[in-house]
Amino acid sequence: MTVDDFDSQYDDYDGDQTDLEDRHALRRVAGLRTELQDVTEVEYRQLRLERVVLVSVWTSGTQADADNALAELRLLSETAGSEVLAGLVQRRSTPDPATYIGSGKVAEVKEVVQQTGADTVICDGELEPAQLRNLEDRLGVKVIDRTGLILDIFAQHAKSVEGKAQVEMAQLNYLKQRLRGWGGNLSRQAGGRAAGGAGIGGRGPGETRIETDRRRIGQRIAILRRRLREMDQQREAKRAERRRNRIPSVAIVGYTNAGKSSLLNRLTGAGVLVEDALFATLDPTTRRSQTADGRVFTLTDTVGFVRHLPHDLVEAFRSTLEESMEADLLVHVVDASDPDPEGQIDAVHDVLAEIGAGSLPELLVFNKSDRADAAALLALRARHPDCVMVSARTGEGLDELRAAIDAALPKPGVDVDIVVPYTRGDLVDRVHKEAVITSLEHVDAGTHVVANVPPDLADELLRHGLQR
Repeated sequence: MTVDDFDSQYDDYDGDQTDLEDRHALRRVAGLRTELQDVTEVEYRQLRLERVVLVSVWTSGTQADADNALAELRLLSETAGSEVLAGLVQRRSTPDPATYIGSGKVAEVKEVVQQTGADTVICDGELEPAQLRNLEDRLGVKVIDRTGLILDIFAQHAKSVEGKAQVEMAQLNYLKQRLRGWGGNLSRQAGGRAAGGAGIGGRGPGETRIETDRRRIGQRIAILRRRLREMDQQREAKRAERRRNRIPSVAIVGYTNAGKSSLLNRLTGAGVLVEDALFATLDPTTRRSQTADGRVFTLTDTVGFVRHLPHDLVEAFRSTLEESMEADLLVHVVDASDPDPEGQIDAVHDVLAEIGAGSLPELLVFNKSDRADAAALLALRARHPDCVMVSARTGEGLDELRAAIDAALPKPGVDVDIVVPYTRGDLVDRVHKEAVITSLEHVDAGTHVVANVPPDLADELLRHGLQR
């Protein structure tokens, strides 16, 4: 059996995946460019990621940690549409404050750029504006840091109105501190009558071009923040409705590309987009599900996390991440086949702590067990004895996962043994939806219910039912 035949056995639960087809419909074609070759003539340059050289500074940890960090940067670059030509790692106690990698390493990187014909250098860290400017001046090519790279991926994958607004706000916050021009273009004062033709909106002849652009970015950020607040109200209304109906919520969280969307498809048949790429899912998807004893709960797929997730992204996506903060249970999905699953767990815990969800109940789930080494799985189970091993691809371990979710969900609080008259079928319906039922049978006087129910439902049952 070929790999394609094997995969075809397990793709039904993901649905038609029309969104994935749309995403793959347009791809970058190498060699077809209309941009100016002389970057000194370009005042506003598009983020172009084509032939890239990766640069990383190794400040702590082992050699394996440094290799894993560079491998993740390669995956991020390829997800953004780049062809990675080379990767360089420098061992330093701290990044160089002027150029991130030091003057000697800058010369080495420039030599590699010239030999490979690269047009972009990507650094595995968030560069200060001065570092970015110095590197671009010395290398003569576009320089992108890790934050700019992740923002570019988010911009490509955002689909909903809310997702696009969140990404744009994060991009503008990032760009606002990094505006620059070539040849002093942005340092020129407007000059002349009415701000040199800028008309209404210019602050006078003394304002420079960079100040005007920074002010306009600030105005755009204010508009986006207002729109997102309006969307927050709609999302909060849905959460309030679920709380009012006492529907428990489960949030699927985890590292990017750990298989969260595949797991949601397996558990609920949601058919959300699945792709073997980083940050394939940006928009949260919520589906209803139910336990083996009939209790209804919601299951939400959330945006994936990554090491050193940009702070601007966390702030912009805070309303989306609140789905995790409001959850009764976090299903923390980890890629068991990853070289550093413990690093993934720590990175996710850091982000959860940052958004205020670090103390919520958590169920640790190691996905992709079919791809992981048996010895690695044994080591993970030894370190995390309460975890669940699953494979969303083959369905292995899903029954154990469902049972673990059932056991971890909050239980209603009052035990009742009562007969509900047949005229109050509405109460029996609420028992089915909200209670943990021990037994239920029909007798002459009505429906005999033995169950654990919420306090307010217990009051209703005691008021209208017959005690046993």
